[in-house]
Amino acid sequence: MTSQRTEAPHPDHARLDEYPTQELVVAMIRDQSNAAAAVQAAATQIAAAVTAAVPRLEAGGRLVYVGAGTSGRLGLLDSVELNPTFSWPPERCVALLAGGMQAVQRAVEGAEDDAERGAADVRAANVGPNDVAILIAASGATPYVMGALRAARAAGALTVGIANNPAAPVAGEAEIGITLDTGQEIVSGSTRLKAGTAQKIALNTFSSAVMIRLNKVYGNLMVDLRATNAKLKRRAIRLTALATHADEERARAALEASGFHVKVAIVAIARNLPPDEARARLAAVHGSVRAALAD
Repeated sequence: MTSQRTEAPHPDHARLDEYPTQELVVAMIRDQSNAAAAVQAAATQIAAAVTAAVPRLEAGGRLVYVGAGTSGRLGLLDSVELNPTFSWPPERCVALLAGGMQAVQRAVEGAEDDAERGAADVRAANVGPNDVAILIAASGATPYVMGALRAARAAGALTVGIANNPAAPVAGEAEIGITLDTGQEIVSGSTRLKAGTAQKIALNTFSSAVMIRLNKVYGNLMVDLRATNAKLKRRAIRLTALATHADEERARAALEASGFHVKVAIVAIARNLPPDEARARLAAVHGSVRAALAD
């Protein structure tokens, strides 16, 4: 039986409801700060997950996030943000949430207890050997997530299990287990607090590191964003100017000529190439700006 530290009362805050408001707020913030330390302790496992995920994604695989409640919503959030941030195709980022999309805004009672539904959702998503399934459960034993995990393993997908309790089944049965040991919550059992915060940090770290390995970043510049609104177009101009030391007017002209594709604009300016040649140069080196600029 998994030790449910996330459900145990916090020993230091038995009279939490009696704290003055300032003390209450400070105590909650201080407790949340422990989330980052829990993720830091799992850095080796997160790095292993990144290393294992990249070849499958290079082969055309998808990221498949699975969770219930807060964990499921955090997986959905990570999946949604990868397209505008890194131009990752939406069809290659799947989020499976216990209770379906209606559970995004309202809890669907009992949905997390249905292991067969988790397995059926994985099968319906046609999860296969090139896919990377990220199974998220604070308790580490949520039936919906465990059912999905076993179905994903049976389909040959890479499975990455993220839990907030030591020796949790979701981490133990996954090919790569990540334990974010956040301990007791300041509000007993409310894993939307530091357990959820640790999950968000871990997911940010994992997906961003994967995208960096997939050549979505040049230096530390986000050069594969989708400029779909005025704010992002301004950001694209700024990034292009930073990468090439060109003025904003030249950066804008190069972006307009390349369909506001920052990578293409950078290579076009730096190598004095027309957009089509810059695009071909990038394609020859798997989208790496650094390699495309090399002599």
